[in-house]
Amino acid sequence: MLSPYFLPPSRLTSVKSPHCASAEAPFRWRSWSLERDLLLLLLLLGSSPQAARELVKAKIVPSLRNGSRSSLSKCGGCWGYTSQAASSLLQACDPSAYSTRKEEDEYADVDWDNLGFGLMPTDYMYQMKCTQNGTFEQGQVRPYGNIELSPSAGVLNYGQGLFEGLKAYRKENGGVLLFRPDQNAIRMKVGADRMCMPAPTVEQFVDAVRETALANKRWVPPPGKGSLYIRPLLMGSGPILGLAPAPEFTFLIYSSPVRNYFKEGTAPLSLYIEEEFDRASRGGTGGVKTITNYAPVLKALARAKSRGFSDVLYLDSVDKKNLEEVSSCNIFVLKGNVISTPATNGTILSGITRKSIIEISRDLGYQVEERAVPVEELMEAEEVFCTGTAVVVASVGSVTYKDKRIEFRTGAETACKRLYDILVGIQMGHIEDKYGWVVEIN
Repeated sequence: MLSPYFLPPSRLTSVKSPHCASAEAPFRWRSWSLERDLLLLLLLLGSSPQAARELVKAKIVPSLRNGSRSSLSKCGGCWGYTSQAASSLLQACDPSAYSTRKEEDEYADVDWDNLGFGLMPTDYMYQMKCTQNGTFEQGQVRPYGNIELSPSAGVLNYGQGLFEGLKAYRKENGGVLLFRPDQNAIRMKVGADRMCMPAPTVEQFVDAVRETALANKRWVPPPGKGSLYIRPLLMGSGPILGLAPAPEFTFLIYSSPVRNYFKEGTAPLSLYIEEEFDRASRGGTGGVKTITNYAPVLKALARAKSRGFSDVLYLDSVDKKNLEEVSSCNIFVLKGNVISTPATNGTILSGITRKSIIEISRDLGYQVEERAVPVEELMEAEEVFCTGTAVVVASVGSVTYKDKRIEFRTGAETACKRLYDILVGIQMGHIEDKYGWVVEIN
């Protein structure tokens, strides 16, 4: 949130309050631009720049201009905003009032055809706090913006934090679907227990995700143009100096419209098997979605990408013989009618897309095995593919191990493509959901 101290000095002045002769007003907006005054005020209230501009242009200023002249009162060289102006501002900042106008604007002003996987802040976020007694207060949707944290917050000093990832999809009729949000809620509860944090209930989590998606509905891409990526965060936000759980916790959700995770788009991936660095170790936190699992892979990932690879595939930290997972997704190996994937034994994240693909594969007649998968077995595979919320189901074209490059079958006639089509069809409402996975939120 912006502070008035960041405003240009020319915009600020100290005057007597027109309502109380003894009260000092630390700053007052100058009068030479009504639109700019209101824009800055919205920013101070926590609105994003884009949302603030749209509110001022489409709602607040027209409301003030259509009202009586008494809605603005002048005191010296300054304007004071009286009841009508304040009412217009508060109504515009209220998500329920704002959502009406957003529904009229069916889509945000985005080049959907060139959407990638990068942060594009939407209008709103969700916030809910919890104290050490484990009870979360009533959360609320608020304008997207920065949050305030103590320098001694547990998440900053000791990495006490978790995150989740799920998506909202636009149906052909304009409706919006979520995919298995209850599974994300359950996984967050498991991770929170490991990280000594309270977690929202499944109902609280799903309701918060629903509210966030609805508030940002115009940012859900058109059918076939991508999805709204939703990122729930749980962190130790309270101050702590000694090594201990934080005294306060914050649950946040923000979102961003996205399309393909990898720069290759839907082209087959090229993976590099990492032998120097480990992703996780036995007894650690590799099996939960803690924030501390991800920064350690950046060095190996950057090195692999500099050599032209899409991502890194990690081996177990003990023997360096068995597959673990890719930096941000699970891995599957197919040979004949058998699909194998590493078992989630504490070092591998139990992916929700992974779980869904296993169930779909078995229904299609494949024999699915969750077990240790030796790297030699990978090198003899017919197909290899990755799964994850961000990557969905991504075909692997090649894997390089000890300077040897092995290629795999890709294309329209693969099991990977068939599984992708079924999963995405369910997620977008094109295929009947016999599993009960999708949640319509309109």
